[in-house]
Amino acid sequence: MDTIDRKLLAMMQRDARTSIRNLADGAGASTASVQRRLKRLREDGTITSEVAVVEPKRAGFGLTALITVELERDGPDRVDAFKRRAIAEDQVQQCYCVAGDTDFVVIAILKDMEDYEAFTARFFEDPNVRHYRSSIVVSRVKTGSGVPLG
Repeated sequence: MDTIDRKLLAMMQRDARTSIRNLADGAGASTASVQRRLKRLREDGTITSEVAVVEPKRAGFGLTALITVELERDGPDRVDAFKRRAIAEDQVQQCYCVAGDTDFVVIAILKDMEDYEAFTARFFEDPNVRHYRSSIVVSRVKTGSGVPLG
């Protein structure tokens, strides 16, 4: 990845709808070069998706919960089962399998506390979940998925 690729990726992370002409101007490259580079970055897996970022509250999700989960047993089959369950839940925005005092960190968006209670009851009925702890987000200070390219 060279400097032009990094500039293109930085601009695309800010706004994936940026026109090829504006990307070319910003990166100091020709439009044909930008098109080839973007095609390569998509094909080699550097760009994994281009999505619209939706404000959760505008979509009716007023509550974000950070949930740490400790499994009863952490064999590969049990860990994989929890991963599959997290992936299947639309309200789970992110799920990390972590090392340390806990096994997973789950970030979920929910409509309200009633929705939170239903989510945790449904999601954590798994007998392999030893316990979980939740922190409810008071305010979003910084969110994003951008990769520093500077």
